[in-house]
Amino acid sequence: MGSFFSGASSGVKNHVSSFCCKVLQAGPIPRHVAFIMDGNRRFAVKQHVERAQGHIMGFDKLVETLEWCLDLGIEEATVYAFSIENFKRSKDEVDGLMELAKQKFTRLLEEKELIEKHGVCVRVLGDLSRLPRDLQVAVGNAVNFSRNNTRLFLNVCLSYTSRHEMANAMQLLAQGVEDGPLLPSDVDEELFEQCLYTRKSPDPDLLVRTSGEVRLSDFLLWQSSFTCLHFSDALWPEFSIWDFFAAILHYQQDFPQIKAAREQHRQKSFAHQRSLSPKEFAERRVRVQVFLNKLNTSEEEFFRSIAS
Repeated sequence: MGSFFSGASSGVKNHVSSFCCKVLQAGPIPRHVAFIMDGNRRFAVKQHVERAQGHIMGFDKLVETLEWCLDLGIEEATVYAFSIENFKRSKDEVDGLMELAKQKFTRLLEEKELIEKHGVCVRVLGDLSRLPRDLQVAVGNAVNFSRNNTRLFLNVCLSYTSRHEMANAMQLLAQGVEDGPLLPSDVDEELFEQCLYTRKSPDPDLLVRTSGEVRLSDFLLWQSSFTCLHFSDALWPEFSIWDFFAAILHYQQDFPQIKAAREQHRQKSFAHQRSLSPKEFAERRVRVQVFLNKLNTSEEEFFRSIAS
């Protein structure tokens, strides 16, 4: 693929798929879709090509899928690009994946005008200290230059597992209590969520996993409590627009139940907040806001520090 995006609204390429797109848009469209892009290595074996080629074709499929998201009006996509567990693979494969990631983030930097045109904001979520320094630089540059775009948010989970994310959130909260300004009683589910890597994003409405595997593999475990889970038999590089439409249709069928469950959970959260007196609520809000401001400032400083 010559560029990161081949062109505006180019994902729907023929009249039939365009018509289906419009039909789906008559129903509820997920705001946020997450993808477990599984099957690159099996696809490579199936096609008798090197594993590295399977991963390259998997990236090309990601670009195509993002174009479909733009066509449907989906505002946010989160992709499981590289698990912390993947570091256990062979050195050659890990090095190849790190090099591919560096090349693709570098390509983003070369196509700033196109990224700005499409309004794509790139966020990278995970323990980035584990990444090679040259990849950290490319990540930092991509995040910094696209941070003000708002049409499509692309969250790339790199060096990520959900258990590590939750452990990191607990460490941040413990530090906030120990150093101030938090009190132990300030810690609740809502504040915990604000300490996750995904704190700037709504929970995914739809999570799609390819390759026939029916498990989440330590991906967005906390965030997927009220998410429609769709498992596709297609290997990721073979994932088609029709597979994508099937996932959207599945979401639309489950939408009433998901909406009701989320509303019930939201009411329970409000009940907890109403248990505080007005003075206690106002004082807690100030403490929490000071803590979150420090957290956001620290994150911004980190990405500036790793950028070239």
